[in-house]
Amino acid sequence: MTNWGMIIDLQKCIGCYSCMISCKQEHFLPPGVFWNRVIIGEDGKYPAVNKQIYPVLCNHCVEAACVKACPTRATTRRDDGIVIIDYDKCVGCRYCLIACPFQQRTFYTDGEKEYFPGQGLTEYEEIGRRLYPLETGTVMKCNFCSERIDAGIEKGLKPGTDREATPACVIACPTEARVFGDLDDPNSEVSRKLREEKGVQLHPEYGTEPSVYYVG
Repeated sequence: MTNWGMIIDLQKCIGCYSCMISCKQEHFLPPGVFWNRVIIGEDGKYPAVNKQIYPVLCNHCVEAACVKACPTRATTRRDDGIVIIDYDKCVGCRYCLIACPFQQRTFYTDGEKEYFPGQGLTEYEEIGRRLYPLETGTVMKCNFCSERIDAGIEKGLKPGTDREATPACVIACPTEARVFGDLDDPNSEVSRKLREEKGVQLHPEYGTEPSVYYVG
């Protein structure tokens, strides 16, 4: 069995937003929608102030609350661990959005919204509507770039190792803060890093068993 997962090294992340932009570009996301986010804050008092940077995305949980909440089975967890949404089955009830304890889902309300209102669609938007059509009135989220993974595997490539088969946010990171791979493979880089650096999940107390871990 395969269980795709990711480790994010907080010591390496510099808050450059490459993950946010590459994800947005890869999926032709509309204005105001981000499947990857970088939360930046500060703690302490001057002159001892620390900058806190936390990249967040869908955690592709083993016990995903969104899957359990979906009444139409539009949200499911694949055998390889990726939590996906079937937009043809999604009725926009937003039960999953409420159930997700990590707030990593977005309800797509305005399919006509332009990046430059009143000036027409950009070439990027036109291409996106042809290649990656999004359904108004449905919920969307990170899918671990499942299209890249599936197409890469068909070509004999290895996700997490071969760029063409690896999530866009991972290959775009200039500091290599993200590592992607098979959590069930003890020899994969992601499993090794998880063991050696004792990766932790976001809010393990929720009991959802996220497949995204943090180190550093």
